[in-house]
Amino acid sequence: MPQCDVAIVGAGAAGLSLAWRLLSPPAGVPAPSVTLVDAPPGSLRPPERTWCYWEEGPGEYDDLVTATWDHLQVRAADGPATLRSLGRLRYKMLRSTSFEEGLRPRLGALTRAEAVVEGIEDGHDGAALLCRTSGGATTSVRARWVFDSRPPAPAPARTALLQHFRGWFVRTRRPVFQPEVVELMDFRTPQPRRGLSFGYVLPTGPHEALVEYTEFGPAALTEHAYEAALRHYTQDVLRLGPHDVLARERGVIPLTDAHHSPRAGRHVFRIGAAGGAIRPSTGYAFSAIQRQTRAVAAAVHHGRTPVPPAAYAARHLAMDAILLRGLATGRVQGASFFSHLFRTVPAERLLRFLDGGTRPAEDVLIGLRTPVLPMLRSAVSLPFFARAPR
Repeated sequence: MPQCDVAIVGAGAAGLSLAWRLLSPPAGVPAPSVTLVDAPPGSLRPPERTWCYWEEGPGEYDDLVTATWDHLQVRAADGPATLRSLGRLRYKMLRSTSFEEGLRPRLGALTRAEAVVEGIEDGHDGAALLCRTSGGATTSVRARWVFDSRPPAPAPARTALLQHFRGWFVRTRRPVFQPEVVELMDFRTPQPRRGLSFGYVLPTGPHEALVEYTEFGPAALTEHAYEAALRHYTQDVLRLGPHDVLARERGVIPLTDAHHSPRAGRHVFRIGAAGGAIRPSTGYAFSAIQRQTRAVAAAVHHGRTPVPPAAYAARHLAMDAILLRGLATGRVQGASFFSHLFRTVPAERLLRFLDGGTRPAEDVLIGLRTPVLPMLRSAVSLPFFARAPR
């Protein structure tokens, strides 16, 4: 017999979101018993990170966000800036520590365990997590349903790039930032031969911001290269003047056209990045994680098999696969591609597209704003590339 109704592996955005939603059922519906298994402090537990997303109107986590913005800016490589209102949307910044601390009071009924999950055995009436504690002891957790949110193993793909970045939380001596505007993509950075690079600025005040250097490419850089790129961007491009670096952030996000099956067994499912929540063309995932966990919790509450839904429509994934192939081959120049899109497509529509919320007719209009011939060449070549392990 299962020890609990639901076991969740990993306490990141997906794991914590699902736990909270499961323990907050509709009126008249009993909450399931939930056990969350997270790795002990160390290399298997991710460092503090920043999640950004956009939504219309008040949101479920508004009391936890660090900052919100109603305008964004994209700056082309030659300097011209496109400033866009987000209309009904708001761009939001949420720190992982704020998220974890803010959800803690809402998770009073949650059972937590610190252990490394070394295996998952699917059975007739549930599944078992085979775990090892930091002290070396082995233990198991049995559950009716298991949801695994650990980073996925690389899956076969035709195209595989990385979105890799380093960021500094800075405080300047003089007021240099516009607190109401996100610098979403600043392409005044040296562009790689294939892929793209850009600066990303999230201001939290006139003197404070998270400043990141980001690349889309086949491999991450050395630590020395990231530091040099950030120094160049902050000193020579932004001209911040004297400033202090208060904290650092790093990350690597896979951008691939691999298939991510949400089902790993009869009673075992994948959520979050492992369940395909990362948008291949941008690396954003937080909003998709919320949609995914909301649907899973509703299925558990109503006694249905809780298969996580696809995070994005097939047509959007197909468009992303074409773009990734264009970037990887050098047919599409990333800096000009995104600069042109944000200059010619209303920001609200474009962000809804990136979140998978546009209709087919809107997708066609956006597609016509891309470099049609290079994209067609990439689309035609895709079927000739086999999916290979990455």
